[in-house]
Amino acid sequence: MHLLPWSHPSSAGFTLTGWHSAPSGKPLLHFLHGNGFCGRTYEPMLALLAEHFDLWLCDVQGHGETEHGGRFHGWNRSAELAVEAFEAGRGIFGAVPRFALGHSFGGVLSSLILAHHPQLFQRAVLLDPVLFSPPMIGVMGLSELLGLHRRNVMAKKSAARRKHWPDRATAFSLLQGRGIFRGWADEALQAYVEHALKDVDEGGVELKCRPSREVDIFSSFPKRLWPSLAKVHTPTLLLHGVKSYAFVGKSALRLAASNPAVREQQVEGGHCFMQEQPAQSAQRVLDFLLQRS
Repeated sequence: MHLLPWSHPSSAGFTLTGWHSAPSGKPLLHFLHGNGFCGRTYEPMLALLAEHFDLWLCDVQGHGETEHGGRFHGWNRSAELAVEAFEAGRGIFGAVPRFALGHSFGGVLSSLILAHHPQLFQRAVLLDPVLFSPPMIGVMGLSELLGLHRRNVMAKKSAARRKHWPDRATAFSLLQGRGIFRGWADEALQAYVEHALKDVDEGGVELKCRPSREVDIFSSFPKRLWPSLAKVHTPTLLLHGVKSYAFVGKSALRLAASNPAVREQQVEGGHCFMQEQPAQSAQRVLDFLLQRS
């Protein structure tokens, strides 16, 4: 899969970057990654989708090659900045059908885009989006008010993450089978090690996304999430892993029951099921987006 880099000086004062395939006249697929990852981490799945779509991968603030950008501008602003960059760059693809795909944090951003830009995409697939329930958002809001929001479990885990290894081979061997990477296909972990780590001057490799930026995201939440989700009219498939976080499945059922545009389906695997089963995940995405199911 051959991808070309793009960059966009955003209205937030930092440069957004990402990758796109050479325009070929195929439908265009916009992809947003999960927290701490970057678009090319998902290459095993995306390479299969690239046979049927041109790709537009956007790396959000502080991820991939995108600048750290100082303070985190928030979930809602991140979604709007992704749209801003896409609108600035998508002209080269011409008037082709457009689709959206997002995982985890990127799945939530994609849902916000669907809500506020209803004409932008024809269909969408959300992969285990971390749709916080209204009670969770209430607790998070209160924690933010009390200054305790950076103490939640996921934020603490991110803060304690190792960020430097002597080389990529060592990183691969130490990450394999551990934590969020448990069950990942070797080629998916290799894509992470290749694209989510960078060489550093003093030797070795380190995370492109600072653990502190992961914490920023895990200790914050999108504003007006559920009122936004109610506005989604784009036909959307929400895939969620049977072994993922419990709240993801509950929110998926809640959303599908309240919004007829959204269909939910449980699949084998955990929060990163598309990294565990790239081929099966690509097939599900393909079947829905091209209306084969």
